[in-house]
Amino acid sequence: MITWDVNPEIFRLGAFALRWYSLFFMVSFILGLRIMQWVFTTEKKPEKALNDLFIYVFLGTIIGARLGHCLFYDQAYYLSHPLEIVQVWRGGLASHGAVIGILLALYLLAKKWKQLSFLWIVDRIAITVPLAGFFIRLGNLFNSEILGKPADVSWAVIFTRVDAVPRHPAQLYESFAYLLIFLLLFSMYRKKKNALPEGLLFGLFLACVFTARFFIEFFKENQSGFEAGLVLNMGQMLSLPFMLLGAYFIFRSRRSLVTPSKETA
Repeated sequence: MITWDVNPEIFRLGAFALRWYSLFFMVSFILGLRIMQWVFTTEKKPEKALNDLFIYVFLGTIIGARLGHCLFYDQAYYLSHPLEIVQVWRGGLASHGAVIGILLALYLLAKKWKQLSFLWIVDRIAITVPLAGFFIRLGNLFNSEILGKPADVSWAVIFTRVDAVPRHPAQLYESFAYLLIFLLLFSMYRKKKNALPEGLLFGLFLACVFTARFFIEFFKENQSGFEAGLVLNMGQMLSLPFMLLGAYFIFRSRRSLVTPSKETA
């Protein structure tokens, strides 16, 4: 068994504390920005649009993730304590809400920048989001949160800041799955770039990320008490629509590869 007793705070100066989660969150945005800078330069897109993209995605992520947690996992509490919804520093972010927030933000960005179609933007952002997921789940590991179910496997982890129970390191399962998805999407883009049909990368992102999330949930403890009696937990139920949406965009992109002569045959 592996014993995990890492302090979630890197250092503290008075009331200010730098946490591992915050550090990984910042790193994910910085690396994502660097990748998108390379994409915009390669495809000769306006730099001002990139600045807007960073702001829109950052706000969409924070607002969407926070509202997703409050509405999906503890709606009754937050509706009776609405002022706590804005207290992001107290914890509570949901990845499904983050994706919804990002998509809404990118829709607004595409309305502002006519040079960038919605599908063009989401295809490229889809490359960076799994990388962010990789770092965020590492942050969850350092916070000793999003715990796995009890396990007797040789790589089970005891999170001593929580209890003395050996558990699946579900954070690492999810983190490494997202890293592999990032490498797949990044490799596809580097090799083919504009030769890829619109919506393919976005569809693969949705299908791969949320299929991985669906199955990894079987190794994770429920996040809220109301999930105990459910066949599928909230994370799995929320993943299903995204999986279907991903399959739709993959199918749609493959249809666009059909030549006109074949379509009329």
